Amino acid sequence: MSDQQPPKIVPLRSDVHGKLKVRELGTFEHVKSAHMVPVTAHEFSRLGAEYPIVFVKNSDTDQFQAVALMGLKVGENLFVDGEKWKGVFVPGAVRNHPFVLAPVGENKEQLMVGLIEGSPVVGEEEGNALFSESGEETDYLKAKKENLVGYLESEQMTRAFVSVLAEKDLLASQNVSVTAGGEKINLGGVYIVDEKKLGELSEEDFADFRKRGFLPALYAQLGSMHQFSRLAKMHAEG
Repeated sequence: MSDQQPPKIVPLRSDVHGKLKVRELGTFEHVKSAHMVPVTAHEFSRLGAEYPIVFVKNSDTDQFQAVALMGLKVGENLFVDGEKWKGVFVPGAVRNHPFVLAPVGENKEQLMVGLIEGSPVVGEEEGNALFSESGEETDYLKAKKENLVGYLESEQMTRAFVSVLAEKDLLASQNVSVTAGGEKINLGGVYIVDEKKLGELSEEDFADFRKRGFLPALYAQLGSMHQFSRLAKMHAEG
């Protein structure tokens, strides 16, 4: 997806978007070519039963981010089948679309609800209304905003979690090689938890990880590596 423009996010306003409706996951068109989706540590246990969870490094910021892999190649999402999602658990980042919480201008503390303009799930014809005739927020929009706040808190905790892993040198670069239907696919640029170094953590660090609730996410990430064989099977079946 590197050749695509980043989505344009606009502030959600009743005077501008009063007539808009959102089709609630009636389509997954917005992620049909996303081979990876950002995820939060709170989702790892559910995600790990279906998708490989890895870390990728942003070359601009040098920051690591947790992602679930949806495909083995750029532009391939094996879980999108027309209007259906072939997995059981849909990651929060996919469910929240087309809404985001974004900082207001330079003020990083103040957040606004933004809408991804031009999203295929937004229109005036069908779906859930965002505002009533009088410009009040609908229950649907209120529930969406609550979800966004919860997701933001998970994201912040995940950033702290990932930065601790990086600080403790627990993320190891991994070249993953997968054979899918006779085709050999190499995945570079991914990082996973270094199980050996995790086992060598000091008792103090390990106790700290346990206290902060990091351990289930760490083990879920390690266990999720078995899901590469699922992706290979899905890729081969086309």
